[in-house]
Amino acid sequence: MPSQADETLPTQAAASAGAAGVLAAPLDGAQRAVPAGSDRPGAAAPAEPVREAHREAHGQVPSDAAAPPAPARLLNIANILTIMRLALVPVFVAFLFVGPHEDGWRIAAFAAYAVAAITDQIDGAVARKHGLVTEFGAFVDPVADKALTGAALVSLSILGEIPWAVTVVVVGRELGVTLLRLWVIRHGVIAASRGGKLKTLLLNISLGLAVLPLTGPAAVVSDAVLAAGVVVAVATGVDYVARALALRRASGSPGSPGTLGEGLDEGPREAASGRERNADAG
Repeated sequence: MPSQADETLPTQAAASAGAAGVLAAPLDGAQRAVPAGSDRPGAAAPAEPVREAHREAHGQVPSDAAAPPAPARLLNIANILTIMRLALVPVFVAFLFVGPHEDGWRIAAFAAYAVAAITDQIDGAVARKHGLVTEFGAFVDPVADKALTGAALVSLSILGEIPWAVTVVVVGRELGVTLLRLWVIRHGVIAASRGGKLKTLLLNISLGLAVLPLTGPAAVVSDAVLAAGVVVAVATGVDYVARALALRRASGSPGSPGTLGEGLDEGPREAASGRERNADAG
């Protein structure tokens, strides 16, 4: 005859099994896939949300949920170089007029101009390479470039060392290109050309040499470089006019790459806020 202990053994085993099943149910449910949209009572949640919650709880953020990079600080090395170039413009003009016929002051003016011109060559590259692009830099960079070139041309023309015709042509070209960019800003961006960059380089070299107290063959070289810079400035100015007109015509054609409906009207805003820093090379 079975004892009372023998009869309780199956009951205890069943209870233990039931308890084990209850304890294992959440884990089993977390690992068991449930069809999407199932409204079955007690349906287990999909495994992936559980894993995501586990990773978030332990600080493991998925790579696709990574936060976007923070915008560049306003006061960074690229913008500091640009501000320094702008600040050197009145310094250069002051040195030039304090002693226009004294070699010491002319050399000091050349040093100020040379430092400013060098920053023009490196601030944009630094901003793009290190992710220091800002809207402030996009606006101030071309302003500083044109202020430096214009100040040198006007000052040297006042001193009678550069013909006013050269100053009028170059300054007029710079203003014209700036107005063209504004004219087509809703339709696209006129990218800087290699000719524009060559123009900037030739003008910086020629104006820097013109500031120095040079005579003889050195002065002839300075005049030749300036003449080349003026020719390139005029040629690239005509090219900018042609490209601006072509961009306007293209933007007016339905389905063309430059139409506003294609979403390319966002390009100029991105170029301005992204600070491509190519307006100075135009």
